[in-house]
Amino acid sequence: MVNRFMRVLVMFDLPTATAEDKRYYTRFRKNLINMGFDMLQFSIYSRITRNYDDAKKYVNKVREILPPVGSVRVLQVTEKQYAAMIIMLGDKTPTENLLRTQDLLEL
Repeated sequence: MVNRFMRVLVMFDLPTATAEDKRYYTRFRKNLINMGFDMLQFSIYSRITRNYDDAKKYVNKVREILPPVGSVRVLQVTEKQYAAMIIMLGDKTPTENLLRTQDLLEL
């Protein structure tokens, strides 16, 4: 079986100087969570997808919820590339510990 799973990483730096900025930040973050993204680190969220087309769908969904100011970047990597990530300090997040690559089933 070929593993086609992908990860979509959303990295953002949004201003929080004003009350309006904070509302945009909170709304963006909550929308990511509602779309199934998990916090990997502060301002870095990750979501597993079934394949490249599914990953592209989530990239487009992120594009739809962009705040008017700030910096948002999206990176798509294969699950194999993601699993090869080197953690230099700290531990895996609780969500990462719940699921191992070999636990994923191809649909």
